[in-house]
Amino acid sequence: MSDAAPRRLSFLDRGLTLWIFAAMALGIGLGSLVPGLPAALDALSVNGTNLPIAVGLILMMYPPLARVRYEALPQVFQDRRILLLSLVQNWVIGPVLMFGLAAVFLADRPEYMTGVILIGLARCIAMVLVWNQLARGDGQYVAGLVAFNSIFQLLFFSAYAWFFLTILPPLVGLEGRVVQVSFGTIAGAVLLYLGVPFVAGFLTRRVLTARHGDAWYTERFLPRIAPITLAALLLTIVAMFTLKGGEVLRLPLDALRIALPLTIYFLVMFLVSFAMGRWIRADYPRTTAIAFTAASNNFELAIAVAIAAFGLASPVAFATVIGPLVEVPVLILLVGVALRLGKAWFPGDAALAEAAPARG
Repeated sequence: MSDAAPRRLSFLDRGLTLWIFAAMALGIGLGSLVPGLPAALDALSVNGTNLPIAVGLILMMYPPLARVRYEALPQVFQDRRILLLSLVQNWVIGPVLMFGLAAVFLADRPEYMTGVILIGLARCIAMVLVWNQLARGDGQYVAGLVAFNSIFQLLFFSAYAWFFLTILPPLVGLEGRVVQVSFGTIAGAVLLYLGVPFVAGFLTRRVLTARHGDAWYTERFLPRIAPITLAALLLTIVAMFTLKGGEVLRLPLDALRIALPLTIYFLVMFLVSFAMGRWIRADYPRTTAIAFTAASNNFELAIAVAIAAFGLASPVAFATVIGPLVEVPVLILLVGVALRLGKAWFPGDAALAEAAPARG
């Protein structure tokens, strides 16, 4: 969805949860009905990297990073109180909260625990633009936050993942409960699956806006490339479930176990961030931008890192796929919550003058 899009979910965004379930079913069907397909898919690998999936993951990250307005960054630094609040929520409270929830609900399943932790570390750079727009948040400010989070992730995600997956668990008595992974493996995955599309997205915006103007780029180019993310995501999920084969019978219950801490996380992060925005006396649009940025996650990056570090058919990768399944319906619900809280806590705010509960 472009920055200038109407305050309504597109058909593709609205059906994301359904498309993911359909991709899972298709993968299961292919793995069961075409016996040689899993082996053929697995054979398309070099040094543990499946080449078609690697290309798909890079393409999956490209449209969100081509959408980022890096020129909006200066606005984020104008109000240091709001910047500090956003930093604390996104890069301290969010990762720690998700780590704690994963440890409480999934300590006996270290692979799933690892996947959920990865989701908590990947801050949102794409769908937050949709949620913020539907809830009448500050579009320019959320664009600046997205730009900041994109750069921050590129620089520090590897260190964060290494710390939360390797250093922190033994410090809180969870040694042996999280799957070990080297810093080099994570850094390589981030460099490939975030660094390459980051550079491509940055150069695309820079070159095309200079040549055709911002309006053409936002209203014509971005809508054309937006479906690439969904197509690449769904193809990756089909491949994952083609390889999982006989494990499918226990996956529904596992999915529910993974979904529970994720649901709690989205709700707590949003409500706490919204309340803190009001506490520091930010206006409704900026409070909404902060709350949705804190509550959303970059599931594309989490999936890419999980696949690169642990394998396409790994339980870690499966856990990360549950992220968008939960995030989409919960965040749609929170759009309505934001509008109602806004009217109660920010009476007379101009952004809410004509607002009505969003409809998908």
